Amino acid sequence: AGHLLFGLLSGYRFCSFRIGQWMLARQNGALRFCRFFLAGTAGQCLMDPPDMREGKLPYVLYNLGGVILNAASALLFFWMYHLCASGAALFAFFCLALGLMGAAGALLNGIPMRIQLIDNDGRNACSLGKDPAALRAFWLQLRINAAKTSGQRLRDMPVAWFRFPAEAELQNPMIAAEAVGFIDCQMDLHKFAQAARTIDWLLHAKTGLLGLHRNLLLCDRLYCALLLGEDAAPYDTPAMAQFRKQMAPYPSVIRTEYARALLAERDEAKAAAFQARFDKLTERYPYQGDLESDRECMELARRVAQGC
Repeated sequence: AGHLLFGLLSGYRFCSFRIGQWMLARQNGALRFCRFFLAGTAGQCLMDPPDMREGKLPYVLYNLGGVILNAASALLFFWMYHLCASGAALFAFFCLALGLMGAAGALLNGIPMRIQLIDNDGRNACSLGKDPAALRAFWLQLRINAAKTSGQRLRDMPVAWFRFPAEAELQNPMIAAEAVGFIDCQMDLHKFAQAARTIDWLLHAKTGLLGLHRNLLLCDRLYCALLLGEDAAPYDTPAMAQFRKQMAPYPSVIRTEYARALLAERDEAKAAAFQARFDKLTERYPYQGDLESDRECMELARRVAQGC
């Protein structure tokens, strides 16, 4: 809610608001309830940013809006606790608990750190303030997400939105995410051999790549190996199997599991189960372009399995 409030005040436009797996998204001018899961996040508010002017973008309030609102709520409930401490004991305890929760949220999101697989708001804000290229990468991520929310596929978006950064830039997590977007576009264009080479290089380079992005790239690399007839064992480790289980509702993970069932295990029944899971997911998934892309990849795996 803090991101939403301060984003609107900074000139951003609403795209989606998620709590847990439940998302409210603006699509074709209307609000729609969707379901979306992302490991390491309890919720998210994504917005369409204003145009960058002379390399500048209002980013501080949007990124720290949650921290500000958590801190404000903590102060409010601590003040209410102080007022009620000598009276209604149950209500005072309730206010104290909410105050502590607000303070904890402000600290966990505000002190720059990497939590599980992603960077928190404080770390993102610091990262953007140090590097103009990172600020542009942040702007691009939000613009791409806004286009995806409207149903577009990556391959249909402006080519200028997808570049592979220079090696020296990749230390910054925001810019490293730009490299991930470039690979995602290669996958959507069915340039699987090129995507595989790019993933191999990126995973062995010294970068600020987030753990979530690294694991999703390994999942894509497993799919490429299966489709191209390469040795898939380096990308099909127990750790990756655990990650795929954790991210089971994610379309590209289901696509890879489907290809694995067909091309590695030759298990038609298992593949059919993943197909059914994918079909069920489409009913409420917010990014229809991604679904179209992954559906094509599943069909390609089917053709390879049939020797076509």
